[in-house]
Amino acid sequence: MEYRCVKCGFRIKTLFVQYSPGNIRLMKCENCRAVADEYIECEIMILLIDLILHKPQAYRHLLYNVLNSETVNLKGILWKSTVGFLLLDAYRSLLLSRSNEGQSSSMSFSLLAWIFQKMLKDVVLGNVMFLGVFLHASRILLNTSAGASSFKDFLLAVLISSYFKIFLVAMMVWNFPSSVIYIIDLFVLSSNTVALKG
Repeated sequence: MEYRCVKCGFRIKTLFVQYSPGNIRLMKCENCRAVADEYIECEIMILLIDLILHKPQAYRHLLYNVLNSETVNLKGILWKSTVGFLLLDAYRSLLLSRSNEGQSSSMSFSLLAWIFQKMLKDVVLGNVMFLGVFLHASRILLNTSAGASSFKDFLLAVLISSYFKIFLVAMMVWNFPSSVIYIIDLFVLSSNTVALKG
């Protein structure tokens, strides 16, 4: 199993040496001579704050040193995060359709089925096109052939870095203008770019 230095992205064999329970020594990177992964000793809130601040080191820690195929079930994480991603995107599509056309309080079953069919088509086709274009663009523009080489790694990076979509849930409680959806989309795209670049 190989880890990555969070500073430079260089591959390393181990992140720390454990002498006794609670007594560890963090390893240094052979390339940059810095501590390979200081997030090992940090609380989860520090990691979340650094993810919100778009620090590439936090994404490297999460994607390479925490979520690797030997320590967690990647298939389960991919399925769960894909379902969450699609549900949040479906809610985004519903919010946009409601803001564009005035919804009446009484709807027939056929109208609800048509809205569901349209939303399902928008979400599935839109995300397939987005992932295809984003994968192609990231391979060309960001030179991610070494970092996110397989489609699973790419998909995991996009899904994990799309955590800003969770702010759509706040729109269930509070009434925000529809422009907030586009601001969330910009945050998601910038977070995707930082995750794939790292």
